[in-house]
Amino acid sequence: MRGAAGATEQGSPAEPADARAAQPPAAPAPPPAPAAPPPPPAATATAPPPPASGSHREAVATTPPPAPHVRVEAPVIQKRGPSKGRFDDLKENVHEELLIQLGPKLYDANLSPTELESMVRQALADVMAASDRPLTSTDRQRITQEIADDILGYGPIEPYLRDDSVSEVMVNGPFDIWLERKGRLTRVEAKFNDEAHLRRTIDKIVSRIGRRIDESSPMVDARLPDGSRVNAVVPPLAIDGSSLTIRKFSRDPLTAEDLIDFGTLSRKTADFLDACVRGRLNIIVSGGTGAGKTTTLNVLSSFIPSDERIVTVEDAAELQLKQEHVVRLESRPANIEGKGAVTIRDLVRNCLRMRPDRIVVGEVRDASALDMLQAMNTGHDGSITTVHSNGPRDTLSRIETMVMMAGMDLPMRAIREQVASAVDLIVHQARLKDGTRRITHVTEVERMEGDVITLQDVFLFDQQAGFDSEGRSLGSLKATGLRPKFLEKMAFANVVVDPRVFVPETM
Repeated sequence: MRGAAGATEQGSPAEPADARAAQPPAAPAPPPAPAAPPPPPAATATAPPPPASGSHREAVATTPPPAPHVRVEAPVIQKRGPSKGRFDDLKENVHEELLIQLGPKLYDANLSPTELESMVRQALADVMAASDRPLTSTDRQRITQEIADDILGYGPIEPYLRDDSVSEVMVNGPFDIWLERKGRLTRVEAKFNDEAHLRRTIDKIVSRIGRRIDESSPMVDARLPDGSRVNAVVPPLAIDGSSLTIRKFSRDPLTAEDLIDFGTLSRKTADFLDACVRGRLNIIVSGGTGAGKTTTLNVLSSFIPSDERIVTVEDAAELQLKQEHVVRLESRPANIEGKGAVTIRDLVRNCLRMRPDRIVVGEVRDASALDMLQAMNTGHDGSITTVHSNGPRDTLSRIETMVMMAGMDLPMRAIREQVASAVDLIVHQARLKDGTRRITHVTEVERMEGDVITLQDVFLFDQQAGFDSEGRSLGSLKATGLRPKFLEKMAFANVVVDPRVFVPETM
């Protein structure tokens, strides 16, 4: 049977020769006709199901491989991967030689960052000098910097982390890197060598703050030493390769003057918010993702007097407070056994026992809202936090929903009464179409009327001003002419607001 199959496999090249040899004599034609092997091929040609077993196995064996090969080995991210630079092989060789020379010294805890950098650059210069490949001084300097970035920093994204004009770095797989500059997204040519290179960079970031990321825990929130926020997602959740998002913070924290220069808020609004913080009002900064809530929270926190004790609670430490008496707390995820998690709610409850003058929570996103409200209502005036929402009214709805997540089964009216008595002011911020971040509402939380919490806008963004020829918003934050009710509460803290701040302006 295998002989027949073999004859079938070799039939295509052998048949022409046999046919030419058989054409001159007419007698050899009858023997092939009565033979049993020829009819099965004829049946095979007319009806595919009953072919010879050998040829059927061959067809089954040859057709499946292309399908899985196309599906598995050619995803979108691999289409851009094969293109290599002129010096990629040289960089790999130099990198390997450098690791051989330095070895464990790269992980010596006794070396300061400056000493480690000096040692790496000296060894790198020696290895490059020993290379026999001719290079221009520009190419040599560029390769040296790229390898140093890979060992000392975060590889190909390190130059963008040093660039002050870049506000966000987004890595969508090893070969796709995007930046945000002035609110606009642009793609750059930089890329990682492969998925393993990107994973090493992510591991370097998260391991420095004692966190981990792997297939069992494929998502993580972390931070860089300068406070920049990091989020990473790895396969199997990230289909096209690991995803890394870094939201940068400036080396020098932005001040109220910076926000005024950027047009985020007006001079009157800045003076008013300064007085509200000194007057120990409870403030919520709300807005969507990327609207600039944390930056505004930093600015508001800078108004806190230096003689007060401040306790901050965050998922990843981002706040950059300049006061001397600051205690910073950071939540912790569960370990590999699912134990040891410390949530924001745990930290908020604990900081009540730490004798804080001010409690600053980076973001309330769960049942910790209930503990935050209780803190505001039990003598911890002047607390500040942020909430994701689409507007001042939505902020109150979000807080109510998060309080219900605590599972206390409180009636809705009781929750709203607590919100109305705890929160004094909502500062809402939005990211406009032109990429700029503007405070759009400064709203007072007044009181309960029936079952509804009444709100009053003190400052409002002028949406009617429109846009200029380049698409930039012409609006600004203007006073509505309404005087807030909490001015009396501020007077108890010996803070007086100039009445001219509330002079109405043309909307």
